[in-house]
Amino acid sequence: MRYFIHIGYHGTKYSGWQKHPGVLNVQEVLETTLSGLLKTPIYISGCGRTDAQVHASQFFFHMDVEQEWDFDLFFRLNKILPDDIAVFDIIPMEGLPHARFDAIQRSYDYFIHTYKDPFLSEFSALYLEKNWDLDKMKAAVALLPLYNDYRGFCKSPDRNDHTICNVTSAALFTDAQSDKLRFQISANRFLSKMIRIIMGRLLDIGRGKMSVDEFESHLISKETPAIIIPAYPQGLYLSKVTYPYLDLAPRSTFALLKDEYSWLAV
Repeated sequence: MRYFIHIGYHGTKYSGWQKHPGVLNVQEVLETTLSGLLKTPIYISGCGRTDAQVHASQFFFHMDVEQEWDFDLFFRLNKILPDDIAVFDIIPMEGLPHARFDAIQRSYDYFIHTYKDPFLSEFSALYLEKNWDLDKMKAAVALLPLYNDYRGFCKSPDRNDHTICNVTSAALFTDAQSDKLRFQISANRFLSKMIRIIMGRLLDIGRGKMSVDEFESHLISKETPAIIIPAYPQGLYLSKVTYPYLDLAPRSTFALLKDEYSWLAV
C-alpha cells in the first residue's frame, strides 16, 4: 500500500531534505522514525529537495508498506518527531502515484526584512538596506514567465537532463511600511538554488547594481555567469505542492507569514 504523507518543517537545523551521510537531514529523520514505529525498514521519496536552512510549509513524500499498522501512526509520529517537523495528513493512495514525478506545480515564497528582528531571523532573510528600486525589480519579475530555459540561473546546469522550467507565475510584494519584501514564484519544476539565484539578482537590481536588460540577458543567452551569489537560504520556503489528484491547503502556521502583514503587490 502506498501512502502520501503531508508534512511541514522548519529547516534551520537541517542540511536540506535529501539524505546525505554525516549531516542532519529531514529525510533521514523521518525514515528512522517510521522504521522504528513500523518495525521494518522504510524508505521514502520526497516531492523535491530543499537546500540547507530552507523551510517547507507544505511538503509531501510517499512510502510503501506491506501491512497496515494497527495503531495511531499520526499521533505517534508527531509525538516522536522533533518539534521542527510536523505531520499534517497520512493519505492512502490507489496505485503507485509518485510524490516527486507526479507534482504538476510547486510554489515558493521568499521573505526579506530590512531591520533586525530576533523573531524573524530564522524565517526571513535580513538585508539591512532600504530604498529598493521596486519598479525595476517588478519589471524583472514580470520577465520570468516569458522564458522557460533557466540554465543561466543554475549553479550546476550540466547535472540536469535539461534546464527547462515552466514558470506559471511570479510576483513581488511589499508591506505598508516598505520594510519587508516577499517574492513568490510557481513552476512545474525548479533547478538547484534557482530561486535563491533569481532573488540575488533581483536584489542587485533593487540596489542599482544590475539593470533589467542584464537580468533578461541571462534568460536569453542561457549562459551561467562565472560568479553567482544566491540570496540567503533562511528566507526561502516551499509553500505549495499540487498534484492532478491532490490539492491541499498548507497547514503550517509558518504559511501565515504570507498573510500576517498587509502585503501589497508591487
